[in-house]
Amino acid sequence: MRISPRALLAGLAAGAALVVVLWLAQAVPSLRLGAFFATLAHLAGLLAAYGILVMLLLMARVPAVEHGVGADRLARWHALGGRYVLTLVLAHATLALCAYTAANGTDLLTTALNLLGYPALAAAAAGTAVLAAVGAASARAARRRLRHETWRALHLLTYLGAALAFAHQLAGPDLAGGAFAAWLWTMLHTTVGVLLLWYRLIVPVRQALRHDLRVSEVRSEGPGVVSLVIQGRGLDALRAEPGQFFRWRFLGRRLWRTALPFSLSAPPRNDALRITVKACGDHTRRIRRLRPGVRVLATGPFGALTAHRRTRRKVLLLAGGVGITPMRALFETLPAVPGDLTLLYRTGSADQLVLRGELETIARSRGAALHYLLGPSDGPFDPLAPRALRNLLPDLPDHDVYLCGPPGMTRSAISALKRAGVPSARIHTERFTF
Repeated sequence: MRISPRALLAGLAAGAALVVVLWLAQAVPSLRLGAFFATLAHLAGLLAAYGILVMLLLMARVPAVEHGVGADRLARWHALGGRYVLTLVLAHATLALCAYTAANGTDLLTTALNLLGYPALAAAAAGTAVLAAVGAASARAARRRLRHETWRALHLLTYLGAALAFAHQLAGPDLAGGAFAAWLWTMLHTTVGVLLLWYRLIVPVRQALRHDLRVSEVRSEGPGVVSLVIQGRGLDALRAEPGQFFRWRFLGRRLWRTALPFSLSAPPRNDALRITVKACGDHTRRIRRLRPGVRVLATGPFGALTAHRRTRRKVLLLAGGVGITPMRALFETLPAVPGDLTLLYRTGSADQLVLRGELETIARSRGAALHYLLGPSDGPFDPLAPRALRNLLPDLPDHDVYLCGPPGMTRSAISALKRAGVPSARIHTERFTF
């Protein structure tokens, strides 16, 4: 089962509309300033609480959602939605404070101190502070300065913020006065909580015990690039597809704390999975020094960059740098007759090409076209310019395009492909930044 992006957005929008209906059913019209602030505070609070549930659901790693929507798109929606949710949380707190101040005729500071004496409101204040701290740590400027492990640990505080907010919601006027509303709200939170527990904790532990993954080979593929072969039991049960990725955690010294996404660089076979990793930070540099026998925890498979996205007979695979890894797996497995499959591989120079021998062998055996687009990104000639792409593939608009590469290259390639006549719906990509 795969849930499409449109279906997921429609379901989430329907849920937001239901929240507004719930608010309207209990709203009491009034011309008093305090009542007006309170009504708006209730709406902002309900929408913020629903938004927190949506943010948690997007990151719950539910396979039907991950495989249908794509992990990178879910991450972007999560990041964008988080800003709106934090805005609603702060709006709720501000409007509620103004409502109590107007109703009691006191100043804001006195009202705030009095409200903190109520346990449910104190929990709400603590939850708001936690969510604000997570939001600040996730801002782009702060994110660049934080280690991945630190950012991840701070992000886990979201669960604490959500729990504190839920305790406050059950005591609030929109839920405490209606048994059905309280039941519905509790069921929504319970469902999301069960999905998080199941797919982020129980499934990974079960997979680790069942498949017993271990590094069996570490092979150099070029300057700073290695391929790791991971052996295990019953890997066909994972139903991994070319183009997908796992989140890998290597249980070696100074590596076990972090799990990072790496795509399969070859189709699964003989109870073995292979990934190809380029050293681009402390963690990936340590991976090059792994030895056979190290245990591996892998969660997945994830991602929607698979044959299921294909809509046309002809396919162009466009890779940049180490983004060749999922493209190499698709290059071998996508059904195509000779002449219908093309791979363009963009790197700065020939010595940066990864898995070159394998790519050329696949191209010969399948009658597929393989072109290396070499040269610096700031050079006088851009091999990814619309005219250059059309010179290589005059019928480019008739292709499905699978794209994977560094963020800058991906953005420029998408723009060039659109200008060359490829519709956005036929450009399939997943982008990751660590």
